[in-house]
Amino acid sequence: MYRIRARLRALSNVQVLRRAVTVAIPIVVVVAAPAAAHGDPGAAAIVAVNSLPVVIANLRAWLIGILAALATLFLVLAGVYWATAGGDPTQVERAKGALKNALVGYGLAVLAPVLLQVVQGIVGG
Repeated sequence: MYRIRARLRALSNVQVLRRAVTVAIPIVVVVAAPAAAHGDPGAAAIVAVNSLPVVIANLRAWLIGILAALATLFLVLAGVYWATAGGDPTQVERAKGALKNALVGYGLAVLAPVLLQVVQGIVGG
């Protein structure tokens, strides 16, 4: 347990986020691989085109999900930093910073539909 705490203290938020992304991207690529890539090579691929409101609705769902996941990651990191601080003021400040980042992330997740509505109004959808 001591090694895990020491390792978490040594990593900055950016390093932890970078490691999480390098693990998550290959998983997303494998899971989100299109079905046409595994189909019959001789068959014609049918590509469906969605209207702008459908694309923006899909983008809204993805954006809210990604922002909420990142905010939850920072919230968990803040809890780990705070729990392992042991009274160290620098660790407590680090935990407060991660908590602020989590709150900003949740705020952006809540505002994502509003921001995408503005984009939809600008584009004219």
